[in-house]
Amino acid sequence: MQSILLTGTAGFIGSNFVPYFLDKYSKYNLINLDLLTYAGDLKNLEECKSNPRYKFIKGDICNRELIEFIFNEYDIQGVIHFAAESHVDNSIENPGVFIETNVNGTFTLIDVAQKYWMNKPFEYKENYKGCRFHHISTDEVYGTLNETDLFTEETPYAPNSPYSASKASSDMIVRSYQETYGLNTVITNCSNNYGPKQHDEKLIPTIIRKALGGESIPIYGDGKNIRDWLYVLDHCKGIDLVYHTGEEANVYNIGGRNERTNLQIVDAICTILDEKVPTEKSYKELITFVADRAGHDRRYAIDATKLEIQLGWKADENFDTGIIKTIEWYVGKYNDN
Repeated sequence: MQSILLTGTAGFIGSNFVPYFLDKYSKYNLINLDLLTYAGDLKNLEECKSNPRYKFIKGDICNRELIEFIFNEYDIQGVIHFAAESHVDNSIENPGVFIETNVNGTFTLIDVAQKYWMNKPFEYKENYKGCRFHHISTDEVYGTLNETDLFTEETPYAPNSPYSASKASSDMIVRSYQETYGLNTVITNCSNNYGPKQHDEKLIPTIIRKALGGESIPIYGDGKNIRDWLYVLDHCKGIDLVYHTGEEANVYNIGGRNERTNLQIVDAICTILDEKVPTEKSYKELITFVADRAGHDRRYAIDATKLEIQLGWKADENFDTGIIKTIEWYVGKYNDN
């Protein structure tokens, strides 16, 4: 039975990943390290807490002494690193937290892993030869796109916000441990995720919450910023594939091939809500345009061809099916509150 250290899985993507991974694999013990900042909530993992192969530890990935204790206590033989500060608006207001968690935290984790698993550069200890460090990153490290191109694994990094700069930095740290020490690493860069358990501050939950509350639905600028939307469970399946079968030292982009402007997103959500939770007026009348975000990237879109062809991944949800599941989950959540 192998123990895998998962970081930050009380957050959105990780809390969808843990139950999926526990259910699929009986050969792993999962150790979840999470600081439980505002973005993490153990309610997201309620279905896992009684599972004997799952353990939660509250703590900071920057705490080297704690990380070393976890590796030794649980004999960690793999890391899947989700933990990150991730809200661009917050990174504009308070960038220091993003540097501390995303850069210093990633360094602490990978440095402890390298020293625990390896005797010296390019020489793994006998019992740790298959151990892998999987770093979860974002398409935002690539910057912004024109109207036609797609991000590939070869796209040069050009981060435009303190958040994306901190994630780009963490990617480079992981790469350096592969190149300098021969540590077995993989990196996945994903497009915008959506689905159950996402924090209320994010775009899609905000639209649903504001609409159901009869409040103005805020849309930045002209609403024509484009994102490539990926249903969270499809992302989890991609992470699973890359962790188990991805080629060492490789980067894999995971995207849903579902480009939408923010206006298209809010229009689709309001149309579905008008049907499922009708009121006297259309929810579209609540749409309000607000001042644009500083340094707001115009378009992101991922080319997931490498992952599709080399590892056989494909998204099971398109946006039209995924958004209905997402809305139904949030309507249940907000109506229960």
